[in-house]
Amino acid sequence: MEELHFSQIIKAQAKKYGNKTMLCSRNNLSDDWTALSWIDFDMQVSIAAKALFDLGVVEHECVGQFSQNKAENLIVDFALYTNRAVMVPMYATSSTPQVEFIVNDSEIKIIFVGDQRQYDVAIEVLKTSKVLKKIIVFDKEVALVDKENSMYYDDFLLIGKRSTRHFDVENRQDEATEDDLACILYTSGTTGNPKGVMMPHSCFLEAMRIHKIRLTTVTDNDVSIAFLPLSHVFERTWCYFCIYMGVQIYINLRPTEIQQTIKDVRPTLMCAVPRFWEKVYAGVLDNISKMSPFKQGIVTWALAVGKQYNLDYLRTGKQPGLFLKLEYKIADKLIFSKVKNTIGIENANMLPTAGAKLSDEITVFMRSIGVPIVYGYGLTESTATVTCFDYVGYEIGTVGSIMPDVYVKIGEENEILLKGKTIFPGYYHNQQATAAAFTADGWFKTGDAGILKGDKIILTERIKDLFKTSNGKYIAPQEIETRLSVDKYIEQVAVIGDERNFVTAIIAPSIPAIEEYATKKKIEFSSIDELINHPAIYSLIEGRIKDLQAGMLNYEQIKKFTLIKKSFSIETGELTNTLKMRRSVIMQKYKTQIDQMYKA
Repeated sequence: MEELHFSQIIKAQAKKYGNKTMLCSRNNLSDDWTALSWIDFDMQVSIAAKALFDLGVVEHECVGQFSQNKAENLIVDFALYTNRAVMVPMYATSSTPQVEFIVNDSEIKIIFVGDQRQYDVAIEVLKTSKVLKKIIVFDKEVALVDKENSMYYDDFLLIGKRSTRHFDVENRQDEATEDDLACILYTSGTTGNPKGVMMPHSCFLEAMRIHKIRLTTVTDNDVSIAFLPLSHVFERTWCYFCIYMGVQIYINLRPTEIQQTIKDVRPTLMCAVPRFWEKVYAGVLDNISKMSPFKQGIVTWALAVGKQYNLDYLRTGKQPGLFLKLEYKIADKLIFSKVKNTIGIENANMLPTAGAKLSDEITVFMRSIGVPIVYGYGLTESTATVTCFDYVGYEIGTVGSIMPDVYVKIGEENEILLKGKTIFPGYYHNQQATAAAFTADGWFKTGDAGILKGDKIILTERIKDLFKTSNGKYIAPQEIETRLSVDKYIEQVAVIGDERNFVTAIIAPSIPAIEEYATKKKIEFSSIDELINHPAIYSLIEGRIKDLQAGMLNYEQIKKFTLIKKSFSIETGELTNTLKMRRSVIMQKYKTQIDQMYKA
């Protein structure tokens, strides 16, 4: 289909699909799913667009969204695009200073919020901001403390229903161009204030076009779950692509509910970050470890068959022989189908995965059992996808093949450089950062180092994360962290060693896993502190690290580590909203423990 401007696409899809279900959402796990048809969604967008007009939103004005994933997020998005206005989403976990910075930087007068916590943060910002004037609340259970400047979303819609501004809004639609700014997505950043990535409609329209070329099996019969935050470019662009392709979307409200949501929906499509698959993989391996030797033998045989069938044959475009097909059918019936059914992904068509490094071990395992993980690489500044696995010919160890009409070359320090219509034009109100982000001849500097292998990219390290020991050896901490994160006993790990003479780590163990181990080994403890400081637990983790580091160079290996009882979190500032580690925060917080490891 023609790449319709986002101000027009909902109406066009409503004409095409009519009463077919477009979107499903619920407030609680115990609730039934509430369905919106394409016609319903179009009507809601039209009402919201008129309400925004009546509230004084002008063309090119920024409007904020500060909420967990909800159907209303997407309705407001397209209502803004209808008005040629700009969406500025914020992570549901953002702090008051983070929200305040974004509100003031993008001069947001109106902000939509989700629950009580987000409303309370917005109220604090309202008290001091010179620009914020109105808070619109999605959740009807929120207690409003400032009724003059706050209103419920239902009351907002009433404004639209009573509005007579239909033709005024239509005039704005008719004047919309691909050069209009659609979104400003603020990158959470591991240091300093976030940067506002300007994303014109041209970036999204090009992303729709090239994804349709590449992802040929995605159709309007597919069902996708919106699991990652819609404030993240990955999920936002994916949901827009689903709308573009007529795919039905289920909105997962709370990330902690995703396992049940998957089982309820049984999706064909779902975006996820590697951490999700790391947990799935650790859980599957844990179950296998509890099997009898006979059953473990069957699993080992099945995985060998699956690897041969899916990776040695189908991946390379070769047809398996009759005997291998029969073996695979048996392996699938005995093992693979049960694993997939337990997770809820037996209908999976494609499971895009990006946002961090995914272990090759996990990729091989999932692909061997028939889970269609599509590993890829992209940035906010590239409107998500730069590369992803092809259906045939993908290579383990790479992040896939370059998307159509995206141009890649390797620059100084092996930095990956990008050009193309999906590359953003610059950072909002930040000419200095924009100038620093591009080469003199216009290539965007990703900050990631890599190797080009034909049309495929091999990521080597994040240049800013790369550190050098006092012995002059370069260390890529993410590579080590990815190795260790597949272990069931290790929840999180932060590798340390910059300007030090050897590598150490701060490790948050999986508390349930080490508690289970302690019970099994009859290790007595009266508190979590006592447990993580027990010599037997230290020896357990030490042994796991030794096995996981096999084959690494000596200077890359972790020589000492400290166990902590609380995982790194967004709330404590150790993680960004996209779950990237703020290494400087971790090093400051655990300075005493780190110094202790280097004393002797």
